[in-house]
Formats: sequence, structure tokens, C-alpha cells
Amino acid sequence: MTGFEVDLTNCDREPIHILGSVQPFGFLLAVNSDWVIVHASTSTLRYLGLAPADVLDKPLTQVMSGHAIHAIRGRLQVLRGAAAVERMFGVPLTQVMSGHAIHAIRGRLQALRGADAVERMFGVPLTDGGEDFDLALHYSGRLLIIEGEPSFADALIEAASAVRSMTARIVARPDFEGFCHEAARQVRALTEFDRVMIYRFGHDGAGEVIAESVRPGIGSFLGQRYPASDIPVQARALYERNWLRIIADVDAQVSPIVPEVSVSGEPVDLSMSMLRAVSPIHIEYLRNMGVAASLSISILRDGKLWGLFACHHYAPKHISYERRTAAELFGQLFSLTLESREREVETRRLAEARNLHDRMMNAVVKANQGADSLSPYLDDLCRLVHCDGLALWLEGRLTLRDSTPDASDVHSLIRLLREKYTHAVFATSEISALMPSAAAWAAKAAGMMAVPLSRAPRDYMIFFRKEEAQTVVWAGKPAKLVQVGPLGDRLTPRKSFEAWEETTRGQSRPWTVVERSLAESMRASLLEIVFRLTDLADEERQRANQRQELLIAELNHRVRNILGLIRGLISQTRSGVASVEEFAEVVGGRVQALARAHDQLTRHQWGPGALSDLITAEAEAYLSNKAERVTLTGAPIALAPDAFSILSLVIHELMTNSAKYGALCDQRGQVGIDWTRDAKGDLIIDWRERDGPPVKPPTRRGFGSTIIEHSIPHDLNGEVSLDYRPEGFQARIRIPGRYVTSEGVVATVKPARRAETPVRAPDRMLVVEDNMIIALDLEDMLTRLGVKSITLASSVAQALDALAEDMPPFAILDVNLGHETSFPIAKALQDAGVPFAFGTGFGDSAAFPDRFKDAPVLQKPYSAEALAGLF
Repeated sequence: MTGFEVDLTNCDREPIHILGSVQPFGFLLAVNSDWVIVHASTSTLRYLGLAPADVLDKPLTQVMSGHAIHAIRGRLQVLRGAAAVERMFGVPLTQVMSGHAIHAIRGRLQALRGADAVERMFGVPLTDGGEDFDLALHYSGRLLIIEGEPSFADALIEAASAVRSMTARIVARPDFEGFCHEAARQVRALTEFDRVMIYRFGHDGAGEVIAESVRPGIGSFLGQRYPASDIPVQARALYERNWLRIIADVDAQVSPIVPEVSVSGEPVDLSMSMLRAVSPIHIEYLRNMGVAASLSISILRDGKLWGLFACHHYAPKHISYERRTAAELFGQLFSLTLESREREVETRRLAEARNLHDRMMNAVVKANQGADSLSPYLDDLCRLVHCDGLALWLEGRLTLRDSTPDASDVHSLIRLLREKYTHAVFATSEISALMPSAAAWAAKAAGMMAVPLSRAPRDYMIFFRKEEAQTVVWAGKPAKLVQVGPLGDRLTPRKSFEAWEETTRGQSRPWTVVERSLAESMRASLLEIVFRLTDLADEERQRANQRQELLIAELNHRVRNILGLIRGLISQTRSGVASVEEFAEVVGGRVQALARAHDQLTRHQWGPGALSDLITAEAEAYLSNKAERVTLTGAPIALAPDAFSILSLVIHELMTNSAKYGALCDQRGQVGIDWTRDAKGDLIIDWRERDGPPVKPPTRRGFGSTIIEHSIPHDLNGEVSLDYRPEGFQARIRIPGRYVTSEGVVATVKPARRAETPVRAPDRMLVVEDNMIIALDLEDMLTRLGVKSITLASSVAQALDALAEDMPPFAILDVNLGHETSFPIAKALQDAGVPFAFGTGFGDSAAFPDRFKDAPVLQKPYSAEALAGLF
């Protein structure tokens, strides 16, 4: 391999899934779509009595019995899912396979689903009167792979009963250490291997033996660690796809696959093969350990590799398919039980966080000491995330608690955070990797978790953890040696596995996923608390104005999500009855109108808002095509935020009542809204309805009437008078002049109404939204607009996986997805030339990267009208 670069990725680049041979304890046949054998292992001569040359390019019916193929087809019918496995025992083979065997195989093919689906068959005869075989079937590209090995009687008669007993024993162990130890003991009893270890992967990819059951006299590996490079990346990927991997004899001669490549030059992909040969590098590794046979059982958490049952034997060892099936099933049940126990711990931690949050909020509500009121709760926050110290940088003031760097070092750290990590919680166990000068104070603070307290890079709460110097016992020195051999220049496996100690420094205990989630959930609460506390102190109120826009946008995002959730819940729970559906539509329209009124405040950065914009927004949002029957007369006027918010509710109720009972409930009524300022500077607003149905005074007073009559007098010290004239309802509103301004107000030109033309929506679309109810509501609206196929994703990873499978013609992306943003998805779509729109609860796109500035932005809660405007 001339010119091959020697580095630590040698093993990671080895193509272990296309080694071109199988282990000799079975045979392999590859069949094309015409049921013609196109590949065969040389071991067919040993097991079928036919050399590869005798079976290649022949129909399977000439090699396998119809009964066997019938049985195989039957098994394939029931195969479901990427990790599905089905087995057949006792399939006899001779020189010519029986019709029963072929019939069985054909029956199983119908149900194979997905690249990782594997069907196993036990007890199906391949030929009449021949030797019993066990089979495994799976697709490799367009080829059907049939693998067989001799079946033999096993003392373990009932796998399910054995696994049930094994599972009951581990469940009875309440502590984690006993739980793992008993599991290793049970697997060793089942497999009869010399050594069984539970091997857990750490955050750095290295593995540690946390439990072991071993034959006396051969030593123990318990507590030893193995570097991440011992199990290369592609091997870990295969462990996630295959629950079980057996190596029966490291010294056995492999059986090559003939021909080595197809007509098109492609080797057979053996990723899902049970007989797949072993990497020469891994064989050398096992020989260096003195291991002659091994069995690996995957332990998965949320579909990711958590660890392994690593079984070693110091002589060749092959166990029956039935016993391996039991071991595989036990590994799956162990994984589920482990995940359940870990989730119980996480749930308790989350409950503690909620309790702390409630206590903090109750205490802060009663506080009257400004920002200093947060200090008594810093210790509680430290205990929540299990840290050693805390730094709070808020409004130019630094508060340090317990073990932290010096103030000058914290200032340097905050500058670094402002430059690189600003929008979400950031955690590291080695600060010195980001800032080399931090190595000098690692004893006080080696790791940190930073929680931003503003959207812009300004204020932070930083949790610190001390250095956790530890002596790691490695199974041999982890460094590999460069050697030149038959495989060329490469890094060879370690030859020594004697215990080798290494002391690590400069790192803290890693931050767990649960701790990061707790910090993310606390961020919104801390924003609210900080806003309230800083507003209590007079000297801090002016400085709070500088950050008000950001905090309001954060609160606006929360309010919009809540409103979207309410609207989605109502829409999703409608029963289909006409009156209920009508109710849902009315309430949904009101929620949408309120959200738009709220957005008026944030759009003006909490400054005065134009009166005409307020009225126009309410008319357009709630009255649809009736809004043109509302006429406005008056000079440009703006209202202070307090008055703007109160009046928006009053105007909304007036519009709603007019649309239901007044001039706007029919086809000819009109509403005129006039305003002027009197001699004192007060704003006088006259509401006049005409040409509608006869007006009758209401017989009951609801909540809407209370808002109209009492909110302005109570909150603004203004006046409201109502006149239920038969020819048309009238109202006069007086707002004190201190809330009114005409300086710098420009009347907004009302946009022309778009023609009512059919919406031409794309047939397919990707929707990325982390709130299930909002996602379902959005899916319903898009379906009604004509979108036929909608793919829903709740995270960046899910969305990128969906794009890899099928690139849609359009996408809608919620900007904020919990602890991440949808910008990586937007980049992938932009690179592929696919148009998309963002969805957000924030008032604008100021925080978007420059490359997405021109992307359309939909405000939450979503409406059918806004969606239609995209196409």
C-alpha cells in the first residue's frame, strides 16, 4: 500500500464490511432477482457437496429444495423493521436442494423490509433426507444473501424460558453495580465462554470494563480501560446495526466468496452477514490478547451504542444458533431495562429542578432588593447541576460563588463566550482546550457550563467544576506502533495488555445530557427572574431599557408558542360535528388576532405604536374580506405601550361584536372610526356603525363587554361611553393625552388585497417543528392547501436524515428546536437549491445568519393565509 499515510485513522478506514470472505462454519449464497446464484463461498463444497463453479449462474431451484425455499419465503413474509431477525433450524442440505426448501425461502422474501432486515430460519429442510441446517436471509443491495450452518441439538431447549429467567435475575438487583455483574454472570452461564465483560463507552469513546464474570485462574480485566481506537468507527456502526457478532476461531481459514466482485465490479456488502470474515487487524488484536474465539452482544441506548457484552474464550468455540438467539434476545432486554433505570434517575433529577424552579419563583415574587435578591439561590443552582462554583455576570456586575477562577480570568472567559458561544447552553470538561491560559487555574475550575441570560452576547451564568485528576488503568499502553508488514504501513494493534496506569489532569467530570437539559430548561426561567429583579431597583431600571428589546423578544417567543399550542389543541381535538368545528374556527381566529396585536408591541421595540396600524391589524386579522368595510379617519397618532396594549383588547372586542351582531354581520353594514385630539390633548375615538341590522341593547354582560367598558377607565384613567342606537351602535373612547403622541408618526399604507386565486402548493414538503401539537396543526393546514405528502421532523438530526433520503421541493423550519436551531437544515437546503421558510415566535429575523436574511419568515401562531402566501 505505497503512499498510505500513517495516522490514527488506519483502522477507521478499513473496509470490514467487504472483506470478500466468510468464516468457515457455514456457507453463503448470493441470489439475484431472477433467483440465479451469482456469488457463492468456497465452503459450499463442504456443506452442499457442490463447488462454487457447480452452483454459480444456476437457478436456486437446482441447488435447494422447493420445500426449503417455501419455508424461506414464509419467513420473509413476517420480517418487519430495520433490526428484525428471523431464524430457521434444521434445514437439511445435500447435493440438490429440495422443493420444500426453495418454497420456504420464497415465502419469507415478501416481508423483508429495509437494508438491515435479517430473517433467520430454523428447522426447514433444504433437501429431502439431508443434514439439518440453520439459515439467515437478508438483502445486500439487490442481492438476496442466504447463509447456512449445520444445525445441531442443544441442551438449551427453550430460549424464551431461559431469557425470561435470566432477565428476572438482573431485574432483582436494585443497584447498578449488582445489575451489571449479574448480567455478565448470566451471559457467561448461557454462552459458556471463559470471560464475559460489560464494556461501557465513555464520552471520549474509550471503553471501560464495569462488570465481569470470568473462569477462575485467568485473571481479571475489571476496571481496565481500552482506548477508543481499539474499536474503530465503522465497527461501532456495525454494532449498532447487528445485535450479535461471533468469531468462532481466530485461526480458521476463511472461505472466499466467488467471484470476488460482481459483473459491475462491486464486492458483496456483508454488513449484515452472520458469517462475515474478520478483519486481519482485529484477528491480530485478539491473538495478542491470547483470545481464540469471541462473541459480542450490543447494548444500545436510544438506538446508539452504549456498550457491549464482550465474551472471550481461549480456545476455538462455536455455539448453536439457538443459544446465540437467546443471548441476542437477552442483550435486547438488558438494553431496555438499563434504559428504563437510567430514565428513572433522569426523571427524579427533572422533578428536583421543577421544585427548585417553583421555590425560586415564589421567593423572587416577594423580593424587593433588586438583582441582589438572586444571590440566596445560587447555592441551590449549584446543587442542581452538581458543580463546584458559579459565576454570574449580570448588567456589568460579577458575582462569584465557591470554587471559581479569579475575576480577571472570568472576564477573559466571558469575552471568549461572547465571540463563539452565545445562543445556547455551552458545556466543556476542559476549558484549557479552548483557552490555554485556563490550565493555570484548572485546580479551581477545569470544566464549565455557560448559560446565556440574553439573546445577544452579554450576560452569563457559568457553572464550574474542579479538576478531577484520576488514575486510569488501561489494558496495555493505549498508543499503537507503526509497523510495515503484509498490509503495508499501518498502526498495528497493541501487543501488551498488561495493566498500564495513566494519570489525567486538567479535566473535570463531564457534564451529562441531563445536566445540559436542566440548564436549558432553567434559562427561560432565569431570563424572567433577571428581568423582574433588575426592574425592582430604580438605579437599574434605565440600564434595563438597553436590553428590553431582547428580553421582550424572548418573552414574545414564549407567548407565541403558548398561543400556537392553544390554537393547535383546539383545532386538533375537533370532533367533526359542525357546531364544534365552527367553535374551533372562531376561537382559532381570535387567538390569531390576539397574537398579531401582541406582535405590534414588539415590532415597535416597546415604543409608541401607530393607532391606525393597531386598528388595521385587528380588522385584517379577524374580519378577513369584511375589513374593507371599516373606514379610518384621523391624523397620524401613536400610543404609549401601556395604552396600546389596553386599546388593542378593546378594539378586538368591538370588531368581534360588530362581526357577530352589529353592522359587519351582514353584507352591507359599515363601521367608521374617527379620532381627534381635544383642547387638553386627550385622544377622542368615535366608533360609529351604520346600515346594519337594528340594534338592541344586550340582555347580558359578558367578559368582552367588561373589557370594553372598564379596562380604559381602570388602567388609563380614561372614559368610555356606549350608545345602543337602533340605527347603529356607537362608542366614544377618551384616552388621556400623556399616552398620546404625534411626533414622528407615519401612517402605514394599507396593502392591496391579493386576488383570490387557487393556491399552487408543492406536492411534497418537509416540516421541522419540535412541538407535536403545533406540527400536527401545521400539517392539517398544509394538507388543506393541497400538499399531498408531509414529512415531520422534530430535530436537526431527524431532518437531515429525511433530506438524505428524499429532498423535498419546499420546507418550513421552526428556528428554535429546544437546545439547537434549524440553521444547519437551512444550509443543507440552500446548498441543494431548495426554497424554504422559517417559522418563529420572535418578532423579526435580526438574529439570523446573513446567508438567510432573505428567507421568508412566518410568525407563530401559523395561519392558512400566511402559508398560502408562500406559494
